Order: sequence, then structure tokens, then C-alpha cells
Amino acid sequence: MNSLIDAAFSRGRAMMILLVMILTFGAVAYVSIPKEANPEVPLPLVYVSTTLDGISPSDAERLLIEPMEAEFGAIEGLEKMSAEATEGFASVQLEFAAGGDIDEALDKVREAADTVQGDLPADATTLNVTEINTALFPIITAVLSGPLPERTLNDIAETVQDELEALPGVLEVDIGGAREEFLEVLIDPTVFQTYNLSFETLTSQLQRNNQLIAAGAIETGGGRIVLKVPGLIENLEDVMAMPVKVDGTTVVTFGDVATVRRTFEDPTGYARIDGQPSLALEVTKRSGANIIDTVAATKQVIDEMRGDWPESLRVTYLQDQSEQVKTLLSDLEANVMAAIMLVMIVIVFALGFRSAILVGLSIPGAFLAGVAIIWAMGYTMNIVVLFALILVVGMLVDGAIVTVELADRRLQEGDSPKTAYAHAAKRMAWPIIASTATTLSVFFPLLFWTGLIGQFMKYLPITVILTLGASLFMALIFIPVLGGVIGRNQPQTARAKAALHAAERGDPRRIPGVTGAYVRLLERAILRPWTTVVLALALLLGGFALYGQFGRGISFFPSVEPEFMQVQVRARDNLSIYERDDLVRKVEDRLVGTGGIESIYARSTMSAGGGEEDVIGTIQLDLVDWQERRTADEIGAEIRTKMADIAGIDVQVETESGGPSSGKPVNLRVSADGFDAQSASVDAVLAAMERVGGFTDVTDTRPLPGVEVAINVDRAEAARFGADVSLLGQAVQLLTQGITVTDYRPPDADGELDVRVRFPNDSRSLSELTNLRVPTSAGLVPISNFVTFEPVERVGVIRRIDEQRVTTIEANVAPGLLVNDQVTALRAELERADLPESASYEFAGEAEDQQESMTFLAIAFVSAIVLMFLILVVQFNSIFQSFVVMSAIVFSIGGVLLGLVITGRPFGIVMGGVGVIALAGIVVNNNIVLIDAYNDLRKEGLSPLEAALRTGAQRLRPVVLTSITTALGLMPMVLGMNINFIGREIVFGAPSTQYWTELSSAIAGGLVIATVLTLVVTPAMLMLREKRDRRSLPSPRPQPAE
Repeated sequence: MNSLIDAAFSRGRAMMILLVMILTFGAVAYVSIPKEANPEVPLPLVYVSTTLDGISPSDAERLLIEPMEAEFGAIEGLEKMSAEATEGFASVQLEFAAGGDIDEALDKVREAADTVQGDLPADATTLNVTEINTALFPIITAVLSGPLPERTLNDIAETVQDELEALPGVLEVDIGGAREEFLEVLIDPTVFQTYNLSFETLTSQLQRNNQLIAAGAIETGGGRIVLKVPGLIENLEDVMAMPVKVDGTTVVTFGDVATVRRTFEDPTGYARIDGQPSLALEVTKRSGANIIDTVAATKQVIDEMRGDWPESLRVTYLQDQSEQVKTLLSDLEANVMAAIMLVMIVIVFALGFRSAILVGLSIPGAFLAGVAIIWAMGYTMNIVVLFALILVVGMLVDGAIVTVELADRRLQEGDSPKTAYAHAAKRMAWPIIASTATTLSVFFPLLFWTGLIGQFMKYLPITVILTLGASLFMALIFIPVLGGVIGRNQPQTARAKAALHAAERGDPRRIPGVTGAYVRLLERAILRPWTTVVLALALLLGGFALYGQFGRGISFFPSVEPEFMQVQVRARDNLSIYERDDLVRKVEDRLVGTGGIESIYARSTMSAGGGEEDVIGTIQLDLVDWQERRTADEIGAEIRTKMADIAGIDVQVETESGGPSSGKPVNLRVSADGFDAQSASVDAVLAAMERVGGFTDVTDTRPLPGVEVAINVDRAEAARFGADVSLLGQAVQLLTQGITVTDYRPPDADGELDVRVRFPNDSRSLSELTNLRVPTSAGLVPISNFVTFEPVERVGVIRRIDEQRVTTIEANVAPGLLVNDQVTALRAELERADLPESASYEFAGEAEDQQESMTFLAIAFVSAIVLMFLILVVQFNSIFQSFVVMSAIVFSIGGVLLGLVITGRPFGIVMGGVGVIALAGIVVNNNIVLIDAYNDLRKEGLSPLEAALRTGAQRLRPVVLTSITTALGLMPMVLGMNINFIGREIVFGAPSTQYWTELSSAIAGGLVIATVLTLVVTPAMLMLREKRDRRSLPSPRPQPAE
């Protein structure tokens, strides 16, 4: 290391040029790096689906789901398999180990899908295999609304879609709420009897008269003549003029027997923004694109197009993530600046302006070097990276402080700047390397954190490792070289000379001021080392006891004040879309005027809620700025109160969750043998939740009650009339969605439109079906001759997890209650509950993630301790001294718990756990500096007592400085404080700080307590194994300076 430092000093100009290049490249990287709020957490999920018209959920489970489960379940690396079977549809969701190669997983799933396809019914569609990725979720939704015709609104939306998808940062734009257009051929049922027509005649005529005919060309002596047969339908008139039947000399056309029109599909949902009909353009960005630039470009394109639109058309932007990103980033950037300023103030006060400039330079140097590498690795700038930068602000200067402080002392002794800084860098190289290594060793295990939480938090150790690694080079290479250039010999005052002489050669008890008072206190402590250690342990145990008595429990992930809310409207009944929309409108109307809501976007639909049958509508609420409204919990409580008296529905409020987890925090999976036993088990669990209390918005995934009509065909009787199931199927389709017979491309449409034949609306009913006469070889025959209608209990969605039918129960917890406390109480209640014999249950969701995180963090903590211990043994070649160094970790944990008691906060599993691990690597640095100095003084021949006192005198300032700078760097986050330098205001409680208050409080509180204790306890513990000289200090004798 000494040769590297000598080489750097001998090439000072090159080092300065290299430093400028690092700063420049880092600045470019910071401006260019993509920015987003939360990290892109890759969900290791693959979704496989297929359809089969008319298949019931039970048959879909047996014929589609079970063969797929058997094949997909053998895929290597599969963690969890969920399946759903519903009317005409089956899907399987495969979850793989987080952090694995998703492309490899997709290849395995596609290969398995090709294999199982042959085991599925022939009419089942080809298995569709897709990846679920959080990067594919919308970054902004542009809602078009106003009193305009539907076709006009659709045309404008499609034009905007094409323009936006041409932007480089946009991956795709989906139009939500749009209905597909088609050409509808309406035929009255009496036509078949009047004109003696069959279903096949109608459909085949349309198909055979809408074909592209390759007629070719004729070669003649006069040239080549191309022949053309216009056979494609081009407009509505072509269908009207198309012949259906020839009766003698009379030609019957579709215009005679049918009404032909262009229209839209039957509504399956309605969308409104603040009461106006609307369409939503959901914009998804490309992976790696800058969210702020992409949203800005999106808005610019829409603003430029608005000049050509009707004045009544309104554009509303919902869930604009770029605003959240800009707010979070600006708040955290302000916190970075505040942390730097606080640290710099302390350094200037302690070391002087010139030394402070040198120490302060290590912050931007290490910052920008780390950001440059993060950018080069393809990562983004997000809240985790920014907090990691705040976390290391105080740590980045630790090495530089120790180096500059020693150089400062050498300058006071008369050394030249170059000699002083070169000596300081060489002398402190290994202590700084050891202390940095111990800090990095606690973050290194966090790189192996699995699961979604691990993928979310991985940016923290990556950023810390890169920036602290860069700070090592700043402290030992760049700062000393620069100090040798700009440093000046320091004239000494008589007081400074006396203090320096006392610390280096004289009696340290006679040093004036704080240092002397500390040395005199230290002497009393180390003369009674057992008493000191026992008192420290008593304080530690007292902290644990206080937390056990007054602690607020534990939480999983910090709760963050949201910017959006969602209201779900649920009803357990067979409702038409019109009935659903009426109920959603009632909720929508009552939401108007609720304080704190900026906009209301409502959707009533037949398939809302991501497959949850009882969700008849969702209402997205954009909230006003958090500073200008009540909390989301208070708004939610008011919404629940307002909706409580609406009969027939259950209104639930969900807020945007912080971090990578999604869904309600309480998630319980119940299974049993048979539907009745499973339903009884769910009822028993719900009753237990009611007895525990504190649960809100409780839902379960049992199928909705309802009635279906089974059409039973007497095949033998049907055959006597020349009919079959296929003929019956056509008749039923004419009564429902119609028969798609062909398609055509009109000149005013971007794509092809289906041509669909069906009965008019007033003839599409169950009573019409019973009276329907179908054309057969025996003539028109009433369908009732061979068909009976039987009402049967409807089977809704069948859900399976890992090849077993499962019912999932989800719930929120009431404000002020902790999820962990509620789950613990529910576990105890379920142990006493009377469940069916075959019933079983397991907690999933947040409880499962919490258990996984606790297990990993415990392993990571032990791994970090082992790594640190090995590093310390290498550094000191002493097992005892290594244990003394690590005693600071125990004291720091006591400080963390005491801080939680004082602030009244629960211990956060993720953030608090990471904080304790990070703290372990930070607090040992002080002990490393103390013991390294103590060992050097002992080698110089000082007695243990004198060496301990002189170590305290010499190292008090750097130890206190490094601890204060680390704690002050985190103080804005501890206090939940944002300093707006431009607006010149201080804001408390911003959402950007709520993520990190637990983590920063754990580090700051533990560090302060541990520093105070270790300054006294560490020297006392060293005395336990040394021969103590209890007599007064020997008379001062000259000692060489360090």
C-alpha cells in the first residue's frame, strides 16, 4: 500500500487530472441515468392461458388445468403454481425463484406448453405464454372524456395511441374502456320460417361471397391483360345487396331479410371520469427509459394534438408516476444536500476551513464515482439508491477525517504538507482499509437477499459498496495528494502547543477542555474495569427490558402516505352490467365532494378486480398533495361511513402500498376435502377474525352463488328430426353474442371488423329460445321437441394453488393496529377454533414475506459478524481484541431498542433489520481506531494504563467526528425533515422520508449510544487482560510523534 501511495504522490498532476475526470464523468452519469420512484422489481412470474368456448369451470379444471399442472409442476426452479378455471377459460400462473433467469424460465414453460398442448381438447386454443413484469405497468393514464359520440372518442383515442407508441421511450399504449366495432347482421327468427332458410345458408353465403380471388392474367398478342374479380366486402351496401336465396325468378338479398349496421359490441363495462363518459390511454414505458422524460414527451404529444379536437373533449392525467418520481427525487436530493451541509459544518468547526475542503471533497468524489458505475451497470436512480447515498454521507468522510486529522497534527509539529499527508496516508492505510472492510462486510450478505423484497432492497448494498469503495481511494490517494498540493504549514497558538504536547508526550489528564475532562473520566473507568463493564451491561439489559415492557411490537415494511387510492365495489349476486353500473354510480355520486380527492375515475365491468368475481366496479381516486389534505386513512374511514347504508354492496378502500409488496397485508389460504368442508372452514376462519376484531375490508374467493341454465339435448330425439348439437349451438349463439362468419376492412377503419349474425335485441331472451324453431332436414322444428332446460347451481371461478383447491381470505387492518399483532392474535384464535377435520390453513402474503425476510436477515447478520471477526483477527492478530471491537455491536443494539422506546415506533423487520446490520459495520470502526492506536503506543513501551489514556486523548476527536458526521448525515431522515433550498422552507413528514425513518433512526440511535459507551467501555475491557499499573502515571518522557 505504501508503494501505491508513493506512486500517487510522485504523479500528483496525473492524480488531479484523474480526479477531475471522475467528477466530470460522474456528473454526466447523474444527469443521464434513468430516474424512477421505486426500483424495477422483476416479478419472476409466467402466465399461461387457454380458452375453450362453452366449457364449464369444473370441466375446465379437469380437462385443461390438471394436465397443465402435471406438466408445468415438473419444471425445475418452480416455486409456486396458481391456477384458475372459469367459464370457457383456464390459466396457470407460475412463480419462479426471484433473481433467476426469466428468459430461461420462459423457454422451459414454452417447451412444456408445446408438450401438454396435445393432451388438451382439440378445440382448445393454443396455450398463450407471457411474462408478467412490473415494468409493463402504466406510468401515466390519460383519460379522454366529454359529451362526444362513441365512435369519435374511439377514433381520437386510436390516433393518440399511434402517436404515443411512436415515441422512443414508450413500449405500448392500451385503450381502456373501448368497445370493439363490428358489422352486425340482425335477422328476425321468423325469417327462417318465412323464407325457409337454414342457419348454414346464411353463414355460408356471407363466407363464400367475401373472398379474395386470384384471377391471374391473360397473355394476348396485344399485350398482357390482368383480370380482377372484386370479391371482398368493402362496405355495408355490399352486404345488403348480397343474395341469400333464389326463389324462381325472385332473388332474396340480405337487405330483404336482415338489418345490417356497423355498431359496437355489447357493453361489458362503463368508464367515467368525474361523471363524464371516458376512454383511458394507459402508457407503458420501455425498460430503462427515463420515466420523467417519457411522461413529459407523452404530455407534449397530447397537448400538440388537442388543437384539432372538439372543444368539449377534456384530457385528465391520472396516476402520473413522474410527478411522484420528481417529488421523491427532489426531496431526497435536498436531503443529500442537507446532510452534506450538516457534515461540512461540523468538519469546518473541528478541523478548520482548508482541512474541511479536503474532507468534504471525498463526498462528491465518492458519490459521483458510485453513480457512474451504477449507470454503467444499467441500473436506475431511484429512492433506494438515493437513500443509500444519504446513508453513506457521514461514512464517506470517516477515512478522510482520520487521514486529514493526523496530517493536521503533523503540520502542527512542523512537517511540510506533502510529508504530513504522505505520512498520514501510510500510517492510517491499514486501519482505514480494515474499518472500510468491516463496514462493507455487513452489506455484502445483503446482495444475496432473495424474493421481491430482496430485489427491491438490493440497490442499497450495491450503492453503499460502490461509494464506500470509492471513498477508500479518496481517503488514501486523492485527498492526501491534493492536501500535499494545497496544504499550508500551520502556525500554532500557545494553547494548541500545550494541548498537542500533553496528548503526544505529556500528561493527558492535564489537557484543557473537553478532551481533558474525558481523559480524567476514562481514568476512573479503567482503574475499575469490572465495575465499568458490569454497569455497561446493566444499561444494555435495561434497554432490552424497557423495550420488552414498552416496545410497540414489530412491523414488516414502512407505511407511506399514498398519492392514490382505490375503492372497490363488491356484490355477491348475478347482476347485469346495467345493474352493476347503477350501483357503482351510487358510490361514485357519494364520493363527489369528499375532501382530499382530486379526481374520480370509475369503471363498472363484468370482469373487474383481476378475476375476483364479486368486484362489480373499481373507482380510482387521485388525491390532492399530502400537505393540503387529511391522511389517506382518514379519507378511507369517511368513505366507508358514507357507503355503509347502500344495500346490496360492500365498499372497500385500498391504498397504494409502499415498497414491492402488493395486495392486502393479511392473506390466509384455506383448503379442505370437498366444497362443503372448504366453505365451512372459510366460515370458521371469518368467525375467528370477527372475534379477534381489527380487520377491515375482509374478502374471500369462494365462488359467487348463482343459477345457470343447462340445455340438455336428447341426442336420439334430435337425430330423428335431422338435428344435432352443432345446430343447437348455432341457435344459442344467435341468441347471445352471435355467430362470427367473416370479416372485412372498411376504408375508414385501421383494421378488420368482424361480420356477426344474430337475432335482434328483443328476440334475445330465454323465452325466445324455448319457442325457437330450428331449420332441419325435416323442416322447421320447435327446439323444445328435443331440448329440456334445467336450472343448476352456477360454478364460478375454481382456484387452485400447487395442485390443490384453495380459498384465499384477505383483509386490511384498522388504522393504528400492527399487522403482525393481528396475525399473531388470529393464529392463536384459530388454534382454538372448531375447524373441519380435513381443513388446513397457512398465512401467505405479507406474513409469508415477513417470515422469509426475518430468516434471511438473521442469516445475513450472522454472516456479517463472521466476516467482520475474520477481518479483525487479520488486522489485530488477537481474538480477544477482536471480541472487544465487536462488543460495540451489542451496545449499539441496546441503543436501537432504547431509541424505539423513546420515539414510540415499532421495530421494522425490513428497514429496522437492515439498519441493525448496517449499524454493526459502522460502530466497530471507532473501536478499530482506538485499539490500533493503543497497540502502537504499547509497542512504543508505554504501560497499559498510560497507553489507554493517551489513546483516548489522541483519538477522541476523530472518533467523535466520524460518529457525529454519520449521525448528522442521517438526521434529516430521522426527523422526517425535508429542506427546500429553493423555496427556503422546511417540511416535516413528507412521504419520501417515511420509507427510511426506521432504518436511519436505528443507525443514528444505535451509533450515538454505542459511541458514548465504547469511548469508555472499550479501554476498560482492554484493561481486563493487561497488567494494570494502579499507581499514578509515570513522569512524562519524550515520545516520538506518530
